[in-house]
Amino acid sequence: RQLERNWEGNFAECQGQEGGQEAPQQPTRLYKRRWMIVLLFSSYSLCNSFQWIQYGIINNIFTKFYSVDTFAIDWMSMIYMLTYIPFIFPVAWLLEKKGLRVVALVATALNCTGTWIKVASVRPHLFAVTVLGQFCCSLAQVFILGMPSQIASVWFGTEEVSTACSIGVFGNQLGIAIGFLVPPVLVPNVDDMDELAHHISIMFYITAGVATLLFILVVFVFQERPKLPPTQAQATARSILPEQYSYTASIARLLRNRPFILLIITYGLNVGCFYAVGTLLNRMIIIHYPGEEVTAGRIGLTIVVAGMVGSLICGVWLDRTKTYKQTTLAVYFMSLVGMIVYAATLSLGHLWVVFITAGALGFFMTGYLPLGFEFAVELTYPESEGTSSGLLNCSAQVFGIIFTICQGKIIDRFGTLAGNIFLCVFLLIGTIMTGKTSN
Repeated sequence: RQLERNWEGNFAECQGQEGGQEAPQQPTRLYKRRWMIVLLFSSYSLCNSFQWIQYGIINNIFTKFYSVDTFAIDWMSMIYMLTYIPFIFPVAWLLEKKGLRVVALVATALNCTGTWIKVASVRPHLFAVTVLGQFCCSLAQVFILGMPSQIASVWFGTEEVSTACSIGVFGNQLGIAIGFLVPPVLVPNVDDMDELAHHISIMFYITAGVATLLFILVVFVFQERPKLPPTQAQATARSILPEQYSYTASIARLLRNRPFILLIITYGLNVGCFYAVGTLLNRMIIIHYPGEEVTAGRIGLTIVVAGMVGSLICGVWLDRTKTYKQTTLAVYFMSLVGMIVYAATLSLGHLWVVFITAGALGFFMTGYLPLGFEFAVELTYPESEGTSSGLLNCSAQVFGIIFTICQGKIIDRFGTLAGNIFLCVFLLIGTIMTGKTSN
């Protein structure tokens, strides 16, 4: 973003020198509607991310209801990661060609459809149907994750973009937090299958109702872009004709950007660890604290709420200081420290200690999410924010699947400590690589 401001100043100065006078500035304006747009996006992102973990956090209950093994329920979370990988590039192309509104409409329509399919799947023999519903929701996620930085750039001024991006990511994190907290409360671990089906139906109906409302709001409220651009950089971007932009050429340039390649790997390592911890949290807690499904959800809530606070603090800090590399490295290192402490204290037998260490882990690990987006924009300007964030998220999904499968197998064979040490090793590698990422 500092590059954006420098570019605007240099552009005006060069034009003024060339014409012998100060170049006229194109009109810009900040609209109050920008806050409605980012909050609406944050809301439907919340509804979608809630469903990522709603199966995993009560893994043992869904295992019993559908008569499948724990690995099958793990895939209900991992399907979000797997779907993202092949679809991100066509969706990023669609975002560049068709804009924010079309992508928002497709995302909310898919999310709404998936929730109603899951409503129809509440029968022990209909596991395949609930997988189909989760697939639709996972496909909707592909249309959501790349949008925060794009919305921030199109709607917000230079001094607000990091904060706006953090608010966009905030909705995703809040949805995960609710996904940790609510399912164990709505779906208690009862033995009567009819009663269990009733509880699951209530959860699915609530989700479907919210998803439908948000789809209607997007249809009538969500706007493509403001009438006047928020910055001179955006005014110039609008003057570029679609045929002048090559999506494949943009990806090729990004893949030749060594600092950005390092960031792709380090972002994937960090966020992949978070996905693994979130997916396997129920199993890790139940091993050491049997019968504590609700507590496992509350620990997950603690991780994400602490991360939401970290995200907002980091966003405001970046807007004020522009210290992208230093802040990213510090937060990454503290994620490693948090993971080590969490791994060492999980089996001590004191849940209050787990709450504290999990909160510290979440503050830094989840707080890293918007940092990665904004650091990517800083490293790759003037390339599209949607393309760079798409590549980051693709990396996160790949590492998330690998880490979840590997850590799950390690936990089954060697216990939770070995599984968490496995993640610590990769966070250490990521910290070292982050230190080598030059701005």
